[in-house]
Amino acid sequence: MSEEKKQVRITKATMPAGGWGSVGDVSTILTDQNVVVKDTGLLLKQNKTDGFACVSCAWAKPANPHPFEFCSSGAKATAWETTSKSIGADFFQRYTLTELEGWSDHQLEDHGRLTTPLRYDAASDKYLPVDWDVAFNEIGAALRGFDPKQVVFYASGRASLETSYMYQLLARMYGNNNLPDSSNMCHESTSVGLQKTIGIAVGTVKLSDFEDTDCILFFGQNVGVNSPRMLHQLQEARKRDVPIITFNPLRERGLVSFTNPQSPLEMLTRQETAISTQYHQVKPGGDTAVIMGMCKAIFALDDAALAAGEQRVIDIAFIQEHTNGFSDFEQAVRACSWEAIEREAGLSQAALEEAAGVYARSSAVLGVYGMGLTQHRNGVQNVTMLVNLLLLRGNIGKPGAGICPVRGHSNVQGQRTVGITEKPELAPLDKLKEQFNFEPPRDMGLTTVDACEAIIKRDLQGFIGLGGNFLRAVPETVLMEAAWRELPLTVQIATKLNRNHVIHGKAAYLLPCLGRIEIDRQGSGDQSVSVEDSTSHMHGSRGMTEPAAPGLLSEPAIVAGIAKATLAPNPNVNWDAWVADYRVIRKAMGVTFPEIFKDLNERMWTPGGYRKPLAAAERIWKTESGKAEFTVPEELPGNPNMPGGPDILRLFTIRSDGQFNTTIYSNDDRFRGVHGSRMVLFMNAADMERYGLGKGDVVALRTHADDGVNRRVEGLQIVPYDVPSGCIAGYYPECNPLIPLWHHAKESKVPAAKAIDVLLERSHSVATSAATSAAPSVA
Repeated sequence: MSEEKKQVRITKATMPAGGWGSVGDVSTILTDQNVVVKDTGLLLKQNKTDGFACVSCAWAKPANPHPFEFCSSGAKATAWETTSKSIGADFFQRYTLTELEGWSDHQLEDHGRLTTPLRYDAASDKYLPVDWDVAFNEIGAALRGFDPKQVVFYASGRASLETSYMYQLLARMYGNNNLPDSSNMCHESTSVGLQKTIGIAVGTVKLSDFEDTDCILFFGQNVGVNSPRMLHQLQEARKRDVPIITFNPLRERGLVSFTNPQSPLEMLTRQETAISTQYHQVKPGGDTAVIMGMCKAIFALDDAALAAGEQRVIDIAFIQEHTNGFSDFEQAVRACSWEAIEREAGLSQAALEEAAGVYARSSAVLGVYGMGLTQHRNGVQNVTMLVNLLLLRGNIGKPGAGICPVRGHSNVQGQRTVGITEKPELAPLDKLKEQFNFEPPRDMGLTTVDACEAIIKRDLQGFIGLGGNFLRAVPETVLMEAAWRELPLTVQIATKLNRNHVIHGKAAYLLPCLGRIEIDRQGSGDQSVSVEDSTSHMHGSRGMTEPAAPGLLSEPAIVAGIAKATLAPNPNVNWDAWVADYRVIRKAMGVTFPEIFKDLNERMWTPGGYRKPLAAAERIWKTESGKAEFTVPEELPGNPNMPGGPDILRLFTIRSDGQFNTTIYSNDDRFRGVHGSRMVLFMNAADMERYGLGKGDVVALRTHADDGVNRRVEGLQIVPYDVPSGCIAGYYPECNPLIPLWHHAKESKVPAAKAIDVLLERSHSVATSAATSAAPSVA
């Protein structure tokens, strides 16, 4: 069963973010997922103190929420989880896994919730039902026979703090720090860049800073799709005449205009709020150049102020008291030519000086960014450059100012807080040793890229996945899928079927779990969990609807089942007691992390959440120098890191309005006017003319890399779009086969999905699955 291949339908997208389009999206997803009428009231409890935390994005939950504190993306995620569609054992009697490989991402998940534990049967090429205890015992027996260093414990960003804490303890008691998570694929550049410059690995901004700011800088984050609830803060800022300056390759609707669905007047009159006061379409990979240009303009304004005897533009008092490395940074900026900056940024000196002028006149500035900064070869450098810009005027550690990385998954930041990390220096290993009386491993674990390299080399024996769609999310699709089939063991804890399940190891288990929105009944009664949002606030979350099936286990119960079957008994860890009462887990977390989680059981229900300590927000810098660090970029504008020839295009991957990460809710993208297909390529009209292409023509992309691997995606239909010249855009994850595994951010190893040099060719087929469209080259 494969989706009918059809010509993509293109319309002119002029609607604002929010508005009636958002209302229509919510109505459609509720109907499509057969969400019963009584459960539609769940949306009124979404992101409320007495309700549940959204399973989509991690944007902050206000203490005084709107009546409808959810967006269309969040409603889609809720409907997707609470759907009445389900997959039982009979489903796998009808289809082999080989047949299911031909299904699209949307088709696989759209069939509904997994309801019974399954084990792969090679003879029939199907998943067959297996008893929970049998599955745990067989998994445990396999893990006991492996080298612990050759097993990976991957975590998606949806798992609760309680589950994540148990999961990292399982991995370390088993004997490794192989704990990559979805941060490795998005904001690890943030974690590395901020840690070395301001001494913490997360942002410094809280919701109230949006009320106090007088300028917002926005870099590479599509708010209308990835975190629409933030549009409320942006709209309120604009109503106070706060300038919002945006740098992004595409003109995204959410950063152009917004109609607030919470406002009857705006809905009835179709009133729109213009979000960005300046919109600069930077070339992918040109972010360092943009910020270098703004800094250069700031120095020029400061020189003029000094010459005129006026107040300085640079906050020299802050710099002298709180920073280190300023002189070297200033020298590098002054030496950098405007010609090089303009060429790499794709923007004029005048445009960057205009943006810098607004910044210079503002007293409290927020630097907001997403994966448009982090998923580059120079992703860490992009983050540290934004820190440089903010430090120039003291815009960290005061009300209305700070740096604000916008996380995607609803608890990925929290997972790192409770110890999901491959870096032993970031985990409280001595405390875990004392608390649970075992010797934690001290060696560096595997990142996502490291894990993929080990899989391709056949150096990994087992992969345990706590949610997510790892195989679909990572680069190097073809080599990875071939190697994945050779893994001795794959175990996936999941709510829905995805490609990571139909492509499997030699021994494979699919363990269905309760979703966060479902009532979790354990020995001590109904349980609640906790999560952390993008602004470092902790929140409680209660299940609100009946489970999809009576035999489902919770994530903590599944982790405990694997742990008990794998590890030697430890009197200091009572897995059964933890599963029976999650309050016991939270007390253990409070012992391990007393500064953060002491009294979590009581504090998790604080309206708006409670914030973990953030030293940099108080201008306490936990760096080696004891000060915030100015850094000189390793690659200055003018280095040859943009496309190197007339035939090379720079591809950057994007998400659609109809998806959340690898979850595809529909094949439509209303913000870009694309309907019916995701196999499209957005292209500048001048580039289309140069290549002799018209709207709807079908092309293929091939990665420009001389490493012996032919990475290719076929069947992409051309869509004319306002894209910087020499650059093209395509959807993630369909374009993942074009990303070499080695093409990642220096220092953080985040796959560089936002800047891939490719060659465009006429396609040999009308529409080929992106997951099967490339192959190793043969001499």
